[in-house]
Amino acid sequence: MKNKQLILVLLAVLFHQISVGQTDTYTIKRTVFSSDFYDEFAPVFYQNGLVFVTNRSSGVTDYSTSQDANFTKIFFIDTDGKKTRPRLFSKYLRTRLNDGPATFNASGDTVYFSNNLITEGNLRKISSMRNKLGIFYAVREGKKWTKIREMRFNNEWYNISTPCLSPDGNRLYFASDKPDGFGGTDIYYSERKGEYWSDPVNLGPVINTAGNESYPFVTAEGELYFSSDGHPGLGGKDIFFSAMKEGRWQTPVRLDPPVNSQHDDFALITDPMGRGGYFTTNRDNSLDIYEFSTVSSQIFYAGLQKDNQYCFTFSDPGTIEIDTLFLKYVWDFGDGIKAEGAEAGHCFPGPGKYNVRLDIADKKNGNLFFTKLMLEIDLRDVEQPYITSPDALTSGETVEFDALKSYLPGFDIADWTWDFGDGTRGEGESIKHSYDKPGEYTVKLGLKLKSQPKGSIYNDGISKKVHVFGSQAERNNWMAARIPDKSEYTDFRLSSGLSVNTLYSAQNESSKDVVYRIDLLSSSERIGTGSSVFKNISSKYTVREESNPSTGGWLYYVSDEHLDLMSAYPAWSELNGAGFRDARVIIQVITDPVRKELISLLKNYGISDEFYFDSYNRLRANAYLMLDQIVMLLNRNPSLRLEIGVHTDNAGTAAANLKLSQTRAQVMVNYLVNRGIEGRRVVARGFGNTKPVSRGTSEADRKLNRRIELNVIN
Repeated sequence: MKNKQLILVLLAVLFHQISVGQTDTYTIKRTVFSSDFYDEFAPVFYQNGLVFVTNRSSGVTDYSTSQDANFTKIFFIDTDGKKTRPRLFSKYLRTRLNDGPATFNASGDTVYFSNNLITEGNLRKISSMRNKLGIFYAVREGKKWTKIREMRFNNEWYNISTPCLSPDGNRLYFASDKPDGFGGTDIYYSERKGEYWSDPVNLGPVINTAGNESYPFVTAEGELYFSSDGHPGLGGKDIFFSAMKEGRWQTPVRLDPPVNSQHDDFALITDPMGRGGYFTTNRDNSLDIYEFSTVSSQIFYAGLQKDNQYCFTFSDPGTIEIDTLFLKYVWDFGDGIKAEGAEAGHCFPGPGKYNVRLDIADKKNGNLFFTKLMLEIDLRDVEQPYITSPDALTSGETVEFDALKSYLPGFDIADWTWDFGDGTRGEGESIKHSYDKPGEYTVKLGLKLKSQPKGSIYNDGISKKVHVFGSQAERNNWMAARIPDKSEYTDFRLSSGLSVNTLYSAQNESSKDVVYRIDLLSSSERIGTGSSVFKNISSKYTVREESNPSTGGWLYYVSDEHLDLMSAYPAWSELNGAGFRDARVIIQVITDPVRKELISLLKNYGISDEFYFDSYNRLRANAYLMLDQIVMLLNRNPSLRLEIGVHTDNAGTAAANLKLSQTRAQVMVNYLVNRGIEGRRVVARGFGNTKPVSRGTSEADRKLNRRIELNVIN
């Protein structure tokens, strides 16, 4: 018979009972080194084996064997099969009382372990007195463990034990019955700050209870396994799991049987991929270490999956009254579907990028008058595992459940686990299942995601409610009642990830901060303003030509600038009827009132430089009138600075054109300075023929390039 008196002293602050049933989540077996005559518990990985705690004889004593057998010691065993006999881990860490459990840093050269605080003196005396447990640490030098020191927060009035060092070595977790806790023993941590360890911090009431929590184990991802008799269990002390999200521990989840049992189960450790590991149990009337492996991954957390948002209500708050005109609103959703009206509901086929437009079009022929609104929508699924299946089915009907629409970017999926809520499970990305009885079932999908080289465990799952009916008629009635009304769609303006480009603003229009022009057509080849294409409109409208030197394309437009949208409609309608079916109104937004006035000046007095200079580069009368307006503008705006730019055609050399344009620009600047404007506020800029708006192959083209510009200097 084993004497467990002092072991119970060691563990009394750490244990409690629970109960459990049987599932097939895990398979377990007792390790071969577990003894029928001694206790073995609290394993931890070390090099090619396990370090664990036992009360078996170490074979090294300086007092009686009977006394030695009552105390725990730290042992080691190879698990690769080379040496199957456990042995004392290190004589340098051995005391006359209780040693262990232990934990190691990643390199294995530093150990943290539990010991009684007092080990020197008369054995009978120190073993019977108040002698609390504390945590010590040591450094390996060759085969020796040296520099043994105790942690600064050890205290003679309470126990500190069962240490676990985080994989990065920056946090030390442990159990303690400190009086500031929530109950018996709580889990705390201390944080490394250089060579200093912080005061203990309680993990809080989500983890700790009025009962006993102990034996923490933390994975590389910061996930916590621990033992508790305070959380709802199935018998004695059970093993629980918790993960941290957004700085908060999640509600602990109990591990499934047969890991947990009606007895005390504690001190679990896992391999890096979470596929298996070891734990301690007393289900065989002694403390033994068991090995476990996963049959199917346990679904620790399975909140209801969120619906992916594909349906929206589109509306325009700045609606224009167009009922008196032959116009209509048309929504183009960018997926091949259109709808009419100032407001429309639409469901997109799935995730993706969509360019949505609100057009104003002719009622008779559908020709586009003006694009009022543009939306750039990037629809993305919620980042989550996703269950695809019917929401309702009939009993006995076999349907497919799959996770093909799971959206977890950046992860590779290692395996899938299904829990259908009727006592059956399955594995695989896609699986078929049927329900025998009607009812509401919660289907859970759990998965593990891997990333090389070590592996990362994704311990979240997802769940979905599935309704099973006794007949097809019942199912159909339920489905019909769930069809959403368009009024229930999400307003696109309240949805995230939407970029809105408002091309029309009633406020801007009323303040005359916008102008409109009518684009007739674009062409990859030059047509020319004198082309017969424009013969039906040339008598009434002046056609302009713009070139894009980077693309070589050409744009033709009516030069009239309309100060409001609806004033452009008669001209557009006439041009549309004259054969320009692709003609459309284009908005130009002017936010700066000064810029607006400068545009107005050029519109009133002309852009061509022939209006301002004679052949001797002297100012004409038209120039004096415009420049006097600029003087008044500058006097009204003392901080305003202007650039007067002059452009030439391509006749002559580039050097000569540059000199000519600079001379003319300077003549205009000199006039402004003579009228009292500070020279620093006006800049002359000659561009020569470096920025043409036309190719300049004819006199008409060259005339377009000989122009004046007025620009604000910021």
